[in-house]
Amino acid sequence: MNLGTLALDLLLPALCAGCGVAGAACCAACLLELARPHPAPRGAAGVPVYALAPYGGTPRRLVLAYKERGRRDLADPLGRALAGALPHLPEARAAPDGTWWLVPAPSRRSASRRRGGAHLLRLARRCAAHLALAGHAAAVAPALGLSSRARDAVGLDRDQRAQNLAGRLRLDPRGHPPPRTPVVLLDDVITTGATIAACTRTLASAGWEVSAALVLTSAS
Repeated sequence: MNLGTLALDLLLPALCAGCGVAGAACCAACLLELARPHPAPRGAAGVPVYALAPYGGTPRRLVLAYKERGRRDLADPLGRALAGALPHLPEARAAPDGTWWLVPAPSRRSASRRRGGAHLLRLARRCAAHLALAGHAAAVAPALGLSSRARDAVGLDRDQRAQNLAGRLRLDPRGHPPPRTPVVLLDDVITTGATIAACTRTLASAGWEVSAALVLTSAS
């Protein structure tokens, strides 16, 4: 950060991406809308899925601002919201030593470049940090990668999304959790469940069980 940017940040306080009020990237009132996790329809997902909110209104504005509009300052409050919910999910399990292992859903490299980095990996790291602050050991395992041959899933139905991912998800050996460790999959939006299902199968093929998936919002 250069001095000019720092001076501008001091002069222009952050605006809430949910409602526009000055003072924080996400104000307390808007963050509260992500504080009521509920089961999302499994559909094709095949594992228990929980969403912090439906994909609409304030939660939708927050997700879009973080994912598509460069509001990387939202990673911390959104990660805090995930961390607040995760230990209370009925099916989610930590490893035998008490460590929560988080696996972010992967993005295409072109999308990550456009967004200034892997947005879900950044979110998972903030979630882990807030779990640690609350006394829960946590670690992030970026165990999945997505081929550049996969296309943008916007507008695709369930079958098309599944076909789009077939053979295009891979395990990244640099991000493996310990063998046979239960993991929690993190994503931003669940639409049809195809992405979570594909990630779950890929992880299961290498011996890792996805005990649950936790997403910011559910569009279904």
